[in-house]
Amino acid sequence: MSFTVVSFNVNGIRAARRRGFDRWLAERSPDIVAIQELRCRMPDLGDFPGYSVAADVGSLAGRNGVAVLTRLSPAAVRTWVTDPPRARGLGEFATHGRYIEVDLADRPVTIACLYLPKGGLPGDRQRPGAMRDAPDGGAKYARKQRFLTAFARELDRSRLAALRAGREFLLAGDLNIAHTQHDVTNWRAARTMDGFLPEDRAWFDSILGTRRLVDVVRQVYGERPGPLTWWSWAGQSFTKDVGWRVDHQLATPGLARRAIDVVVDKGLSPADRLSDHAPLVVTYRDPNQRRSG
Repeated sequence: MSFTVVSFNVNGIRAARRRGFDRWLAERSPDIVAIQELRCRMPDLGDFPGYSVAADVGSLAGRNGVAVLTRLSPAAVRTWVTDPPRARGLGEFATHGRYIEVDLADRPVTIACLYLPKGGLPGDRQRPGAMRDAPDGGAKYARKQRFLTAFARELDRSRLAALRAGREFLLAGDLNIAHTQHDVTNWRAARTMDGFLPEDRAWFDSILGTRRLVDVVRQVYGERPGPLTWWSWAGQSFTKDVGWRVDHQLATPGLARRAIDVVVDKGLSPADRLSDHAPLVVTYRDPNQRRSG
């Protein structure tokens, strides 16, 4: 027995549905789907046949929003609105629709879905005319770093709470960070870019560990380039497979040991794209089943 968990930044659920999200969902038929960047109001989210929907669309119109689709209604749902984060520094993000957590009803697993804020460069590294966005003095960089510092503490609390309740814990989502050189096509150039800065990668190092969380994609896929999950809409990035892996599944060691397969549903052509991200699909042996042999 096995179950599949998908992490997918849809870059607007209404746009993704127009591009074929519902067809993909029916054909792939995953057990759990962690969705980021809904970018809609709750009435516009709609139904997903065969799934129960837990969502926090947030208070910022047209931005953010997270949801978890499950085959059965969850045993419990927690958002930062219903269960405010305890870590100091997360209060400013609590109503932004960036985090939701569900306890599965049919498996001893807690699924957390995160849309981590995109940052920018520190003020002293910003060069007018050499940036896509206008210089902001490092404001977005500082915001992201505040989030990272606080979220690391909150993540520890959530992980340990799940374990005390007899549950494994899985963090799935768009973390807006590529961890290693295998996660970026042009990694040397990316070292000066948001999402692959040394401080971003050091933070990622800090939340992993053999007794904490395991990058199940890297564990299964091995130490080699890929799999990528994001490609720019511009140019030939998608066709030439020049992109990043910023979408992740990080699991407590007991669940990580049960990861057996990783697939990115990239599609065959730009016309098949549902988003600028692609669904990251991980298959796990069911925690309710003992290892045979």
